[in-house]
Amino acid sequence: MLSLRGLSEKYTQLTKPEIDWLELLVIDWSLLADLALADAVLWVPTGEGEYLAVRHSRPTGLFTMFYRDVVGDFMRRDWAEIADAVIGDNTVVVAKELTWYEEAPMQLRAYPVSRRDPQTGKRIGPFAVVTLHAAPGDTLAASRAGQAYRESAADLLAMIGEGLFPHQGSQKGRLRGAPRVGDGIMRIDPNGVVEFASPNTLTSFSRLGFRTELEDEVLTDVVADIVAGAMDTNESIPLVAGGKIASRVDLEARNSTITMRSIPVVVRGERCGAIILTRDITDIKQQAQELITKDATIREIHHRVKNNLQTVASLLRVQSRRAESDEAKQVLGQAMRRVAAIAVVHDTLASGVAQIVNFDQVFERVLGLAVEVASMHNTKVALETEGKFGEIPSEYATPLALALTEVVTNAVEHGLADRPGTVRIETSRYENNMRVRVSDDGIGLPDNGVGNGLGTSIVRTLIEGELAGSILWRNQENSGAEVLIEIPLRWLTDTKVSE
Repeated sequence: MLSLRGLSEKYTQLTKPEIDWLELLVIDWSLLADLALADAVLWVPTGEGEYLAVRHSRPTGLFTMFYRDVVGDFMRRDWAEIADAVIGDNTVVVAKELTWYEEAPMQLRAYPVSRRDPQTGKRIGPFAVVTLHAAPGDTLAASRAGQAYRESAADLLAMIGEGLFPHQGSQKGRLRGAPRVGDGIMRIDPNGVVEFASPNTLTSFSRLGFRTELEDEVLTDVVADIVAGAMDTNESIPLVAGGKIASRVDLEARNSTITMRSIPVVVRGERCGAIILTRDITDIKQQAQELITKDATIREIHHRVKNNLQTVASLLRVQSRRAESDEAKQVLGQAMRRVAAIAVVHDTLASGVAQIVNFDQVFERVLGLAVEVASMHNTKVALETEGKFGEIPSEYATPLALALTEVVTNAVEHGLADRPGTVRIETSRYENNMRVRVSDDGIGLPDNGVGNGLGTSIVRTLIEGELAGSILWRNQENSGAEVLIEIPLRWLTDTKVSE
């Protein structure tokens, strides 16, 4: 199924700023449905007299009016007449009679969606329609909590119609631990006095040490008492508690943490209070701290492994220098470079928390090992690169680094045969695979083939075994040899690497 942007671009004539605005709006689509105690559907006009559903949210914990998601469906003709009136007159329309959908009766309300020009502040729209679908005779809506919810929904819908919600500067994507209506909600008046506080909010504040009723209290005073004496108090806390800015802060006390999000309510240009959402995130904060500790531990392990590998590589280098036979020097030198290549990957992992490696940085250091080989043979080698490897999971970075170390150093050491030349590495990354070509202008492969030495066996094991790829050695038409490596990228999907 296409995204909101994909559906809008394919079926409508909405402008990019309008689509951007709708993408910000639907971040809080579940909030609107929960407050309205109804299914909330966002419709956009197609330009052909029809309306297309691009977002649908059901109220949490309540019976839905739709047994299936309606995103991608076109609006019924009788509903479209209501939508036409909403957009044409920039007004709220309530269906006079109950409407039916798949044998389910419902109350239908439709609201306009507009936006504000960020430069002039002028309202632009309506250019979309919100419909709310609620069960007839909803007893929850008649309760005090239900009334507070519906009033909050009416405030949001009024601001949506005026292009005042979402607030300017809203970020795309939900933040981890962001509160929802069911987690806790308050309504405060323009003076910051609490008019309504849900039971979950009362429970959250009691864990912070405030055990009396919140209603009729000035929320900024309550919060000030809770965070009194805290050395790292966030300066935006009183602004959020007073409903003066649209933001989110955390309150910490008595080993508990609650997050508090403020949505200022503005009607006809005047601030009329705010909706405050709260959530106890103590467990989330503890988990986050545990992850930080885990990440630090992993980085320290990678750092120590890197140091140990570098120590082993240094010992091999010293031993190769003291070796008397050329064969022993060569074997020890190869072992040193293999250990050093693995150390490069661990060094890269030690610098970040993600187990994803920017392999271009790793390969740049691998090339340094090839230059070292050239200097040992008193020759000059030009290393040319083209293309990018990109990011690779750590479990695949090590075998790839080790394999390329073998291939490149072998081209320098044997392909050029103690004479100056050029080694070229070309990388092409596609959707399903990666191709690497290593070529030189040296003497080429003897008998147009490759031997069965330890280096060749290591490379085959790494490329064909661990990376499930393929490798081919062959001579070029003019001079020199080339190595063609192809690696499937399906393991990126398997490990769920982010884009």
